[in-house]
Amino acid sequence: MDVAFIDDDEALRAANVQALMLAGFTVASYPSAMAALDDLDADFPGIVVSDVRMPRIDGLELFRRLRRLDAELPVILITGHGDISMAVEAMREGAYDFIPKPYALDRLLVAVRHALDKRRLVLENRALRRKAEAATLDLPLLGHAPEMERLRQRVRQIADADIDVLVEGETGSGKEVVAQTLHRWSPRGTRPFVAVNCGALPENVIESELFGHEAGAFTGALKKRIGRVEHASGGTLFLDEIEAMSPALQVKMLRVLEAREIMPLGTNEVRRVDIRVVAASKVDLQDLVRRGGFREDLYYRLHVAFIRIPPLRERREDVALLFGHFLARAAKRFRREPPLIEEAMRRHLDTHEWPGNVRELAHYAERVALGLTPENGPAAPPGGSSLPERVDAFEAAQIRETLAACRGDIQATLRALGIPRKTLYDKLRRHGIDQARFRASGPS
Repeated sequence: MDVAFIDDDEALRAANVQALMLAGFTVASYPSAMAALDDLDADFPGIVVSDVRMPRIDGLELFRRLRRLDAELPVILITGHGDISMAVEAMREGAYDFIPKPYALDRLLVAVRHALDKRRLVLENRALRRKAEAATLDLPLLGHAPEMERLRQRVRQIADADIDVLVEGETGSGKEVVAQTLHRWSPRGTRPFVAVNCGALPENVIESELFGHEAGAFTGALKKRIGRVEHASGGTLFLDEIEAMSPALQVKMLRVLEAREIMPLGTNEVRRVDIRVVAASKVDLQDLVRRGGFREDLYYRLHVAFIRIPPLRERREDVALLFGHFLARAAKRFRREPPLIEEAMRRHLDTHEWPGNVRELAHYAERVALGLTPENGPAAPPGGSSLPERVDAFEAAQIRETLAACRGDIQATLRALGIPRKTLYDKLRRHGIDQARFRASGPS
């Protein structure tokens, strides 16, 4: 919404609203200040235009209440001859403008346009401040290792350039957060960031998810759907696990990248999209091209700029820093005091290869915060135990740790352990593990 227009005179209100709408503005009209106050809040994206002379709550009191709600919300007051002194007082208090009656339509339109420009800048700066604060916790960009310094510099170099980017990194290294940082630091930062996991969407729905469809395009398409590519227009489209995209879909995505056009299912209408594409792969995409597993033309279309995220084992000096951050966050989340770091835990941090990268380290910190790591978890079986007994004890401990880290969520536990559902349930019964106990142990 662009303008909230308030006047108790129905004829004048209707005339002004019509004029504003003909000028291209979106307008909501209100017959009283009270009606407007019921709708407006600090996140109102537009401006307010109000008559001064109104019953119960006049324009000046409305302005003061709106100022308490949002001191940066532009309010334009429309005044009669006898109300100019009141309007001047409101200007001293921070009102954006006042327009004395009678006034030319152009005077109102100019004031509205200027006020909307100011409001847009205010809201964009607020969004940027919020995102800048959130950016301090962009964990894949946290670290002092030279590899991380180079990564941050690379992201800064290309964030402002409106070019497509290919990001490569192992599972858990933080590809999506790098993509979000590229988006946030770019001129598109206040527009949509739309993520699509190409490996998670079934082949029979991914085309509809990406490009949208018209009602009746296929069985079950009961209404029109805007696809994710079109939803990202003006912002950034993040294509995760791009290597999992089928050959047929690669052809269609190449067309999108080359022409910035889509054609939803069930229509011949071509729609323009203004997107920046950030694609991510957990494998060497160029090697996949050489082996015939990915289209060469699509690879080079994506490879306008390239970012490689170093695995955690290549920046071991950052492990302790990241672990400390994760541990403090996990302890706060679980409402516990951060535990002391024992020598066995330090050895694990220093010597483990971290194949799951930052994500694995974060999960390890959660287990430490819960006291469920091998270093401080269930006691090991006596040295005289047989190998099968020691294997069973280790397996049971791993399942308990994973259930605790996933707070009893079976789907998440299955993904973390990489075993079928039936196998997990068989092991829960064999080891006498109660999944419900881990659900109950999560934070309330």
